[in-house]
Amino acid sequence: MPDPDLIALYLALLIPMLVWRVAPMLVLKGRKLPQRVEAALGLIPSAAFAALVANDVLQPAYWTASPLKGLAPIAAALIVVPIAKKSGSLVLSALVGVCAYAALSYCLSLAG
Repeated sequence: MPDPDLIALYLALLIPMLVWRVAPMLVLKGRKLPQRVEAALGLIPSAAFAALVANDVLQPAYWTASPLKGLAPIAAALIVVPIAKKSGSLVLSALVGVCAYAALSYCLSLAG
């Protein structure tokens, strides 16, 4: 049986979260947003993806283990940049990045 305090805490966190996430969508539904706002909102997926990538690319543990191992994520990111610019696809960029990183990691493991 769940603890009543845990249920109360869950609801106390759930309700404001839903209000802050759903209310703007309901209020702005059908309205035309200014072009600058639409442009700013269009940058959110790219910024989120960049934050996730930067967290994985710049890990000090890779550099302390081996300088070559530290360069593998950066090289994979450099391979992704032209693909991302040309295609504009987040999914394709992620797929190419994962494949490039896997291939580079495999080659580095063979090298020593």
